[in-house]
Amino acid sequence: MPRPEKVQAVADIKERLEGAEAVFLTEYRGLTVKAVQALRRSLRESGAEYKVVKMTLAQLAASDAGVEGLNEYLVGPTAIAFAMRDPVATAKALKDFSRTNEVLVLKAGLLAGHFLTPEEVSRLADIEPRDVLLSKIAGAAKAPLAKAAGFFASFNRNAATMFNQLLDKKSSGENLVEVATEASLPAEAPMTDTADSAEEE
Repeated sequence: MPRPEKVQAVADIKERLEGAEAVFLTEYRGLTVKAVQALRRSLRESGAEYKVVKMTLAQLAASDAGVEGLNEYLVGPTAIAFAMRDPVATAKALKDFSRTNEVLVLKAGLLAGHFLTPEEVSRLADIEPRDVLLSKIAGAAKAPLAKAAGFFASFNRNAATMFNQLLDKKSSGENLVEVATEASLPAEAPMTDTADSAEEE
């Protein structure tokens, strides 16, 4: 019978997996304690948590959360960055840290139910920060105040999906602001309003 502390640990990891907008798996072999502390501080500023977890417990948690395909990455000295607020800021913090700490290896990511390769995590890090996107979207939308309130609420609700769409479109060269606007609009908002507003810009 599992010990209570293991049951609780699995439950904690599952809760974070289900609550995070994105998760990123890293190999931290060779990082000093001081370097890990610095990385944790950097990730906290982006609204993320960085946890070193036992792989067997993480595998159980992933299974309980219905996350398939994660187990192949949960091997060796792996730590998980849970992006609770902003996947792009978290990916950027990891990418920036890995530039000066080559022993940190980005193994994979999970965003809106889709697995990301290390290259895709790197591309995600290059997307403009959320506050910059919000500013550009606000200027492009030119929506009435009532509609704008629903618009920004929708942005927060659909952030993970929106960032996943941005990632898909980034390499194709499409206008990221237009993609973000479409992904963030409430379902009831007519798409023609946004298109018309963008043309008036």
